[in-house]
This record gives sequence, C-alpha cells and structure tokens, in this order.
Amino acid sequence: QVQLVESGGGLVRPGGSLRLSCAASGRIFARNVMGWYRQAPGKQRELVATVTSDGDRTYANSVKGRFTISRDHVQSPVYLQMNDLKPEDTAVYYCNARPLGGALSGHDYWGPGTQVTVSS
Repeated sequence: QVQLVESGGGLVRPGGSLRLSCAASGRIFARNVMGWYRQAPGKQRELVATVTSDGDRTYANSVKGRFTISRDHVQSPVYLQMNDLKPEDTAVYYCNARPLGGALSGHDYWGPGTQVTVSS
C-alpha cells in the first residue's frame, strides 16, 4: 500500500515562502498524478496544484504565479514551492497520489496533512 507523508509546513509571515515535500513509501504506478490540496476550517478541500508523470502541471487560479509544483522523476518526492504567501493560503495542505494504471487505477491516496499558517 502507498503511504504519503507531508512535511515543511509552519508559521510564516505574509510575503514569505515555504517549500512543502511529499514523500511516498511503496511504489506508485508509473503513470500517475500527484497533487497538493488544501483545506481551511469550515471549508471544502480544494485543489492547489497537480503534476502528472508526463510533467504536465496545473494550478488553481488563486496560486498561479506564486506556487510551483515539481518532482525530479516519477518516484521522487513531490514539492510545492510557495512564494508570496498570503493569509488566505492558511490551511492544512495534503498530498495526493492517483495511479493511472494497475489494479488501483484511479484510487486516491492521501497524506495526513501539514499545517501552513500565514500570519503577522
């Protein structure tokens, strides 16, 4: 079974930066989508960014130009570089993995989350 663990969250002032990491144990199918989601108290979980095994990246409009999702190769950790952070970015950030083949194709794996707080 794939297990995901996020790290890198913390308290940062507005305008600051953080880099989140998502490490996966177990093998993820070669064709996959890795993503970052976030959830603030009282709100639904929302997509922040995704990167496919082909290298295609997508971003929520609210983070375009500020956040960058990346990975060195398919089985490497996935990163979310967050720049120019705003109070509205405060949330628990979750790593997501979705295999696009194999027996668990389409199944979503989630990490336990890491807290990001942007405040003066």
